[in-house]
Amino acid sequence: MTRIDRDISSAWRRGPAWLVVVVVVAAACNRQAGESILARGTVEVPEIDLAAPVAARILSIRADEGVDVRAGDTVALLTQADLPSALAAQRARVGMAQANLRDLEVGARPEELRRATTEVEAARAEAERAAADQDRMRSLFAKQVISKQQLDQAEAAARIGLERKRGAEESLAMLRAGTRRDRVSGARADLANATAALGMVEARATDLVLIAPVAGRILTRQAEPGEWLAPGAAPLTLGEIGRPYVRVFVPASRLAGITIGDTATVVVDGTDQALGTARVVAINTKAEFTPRVALTEKERADLLFGVKLEFVHPTARIHPGLWVGVRFGT
Repeated sequence: MTRIDRDISSAWRRGPAWLVVVVVVAAACNRQAGESILARGTVEVPEIDLAAPVAARILSIRADEGVDVRAGDTVALLTQADLPSALAAQRARVGMAQANLRDLEVGARPEELRRATTEVEAARAEAERAAADQDRMRSLFAKQVISKQQLDQAEAAARIGLERKRGAEESLAMLRAGTRRDRVSGARADLANATAALGMVEARATDLVLIAPVAGRILTRQAEPGEWLAPGAAPLTLGEIGRPYVRVFVPASRLAGITIGDTATVVVDGTDQALGTARVVAINTKAEFTPRVALTEKERADLLFGVKLEFVHPTARIHPGLWVGVRFGT
């Protein structure tokens, strides 16, 4: 037995007058509980500003206001004066870094090895000749045939020849051993740096091609070909028609009757033409203005809270900007 039934039974025992009062109050409560909430608002869609992150000039615009586009469609082309030269310079730098890395990884060519081998043989022959001259000069100096200066010259030539032979042999050994690992690692880092710089320029070029991220309709067109745009300035605004929603405002006194997930009937404002069903997806946590502490109870009840509803099954009849009425409850 409900509370109202118990009150009616108690009033029946007290007398007919009490019964009339309780029945009237119960009927009023039932009417308030079943009373629907009607709010008005406009149909809106998520809006996306199509813009480039850099300053650029508009080459062409391929979609006008009211045109429906698909995801991935090109809607506008922008350009920068230094873009072609920047791309060419960075691509050349990448090519140079790749060639340098290949040379270091492959090592010495056969021609370089043959030349180094020939230089070693020549340095050895020269060192042997200088050593023989040094021995002959020492013998002649011992017999006092030549001067001390001539002997010093022969000994210096022998030392020079020996050092040249060692240098040639070390160069040949380095060529046969290949490039050091640190030089190869440095060349790889240079290539990675050049590739990253090229990627940045290519990304800048990609940003100059404005593409529709989702299917929708061009709502506004703010620029024409030939105009310069600042970074972030949008020549076109795209509306995602497939996700229409309504934002209405409900008095604080009726807000307790609405919860997230509730459904409501949406009709064209001022008519009974139904547009479909919408579901409550968000309720503002703050009223439209911050109330003063001194507000009366009636003034607090007049505060409005925003409620957002998304259409369950959107149709082509739901147009952005259309005034609608939203009816909560039965």
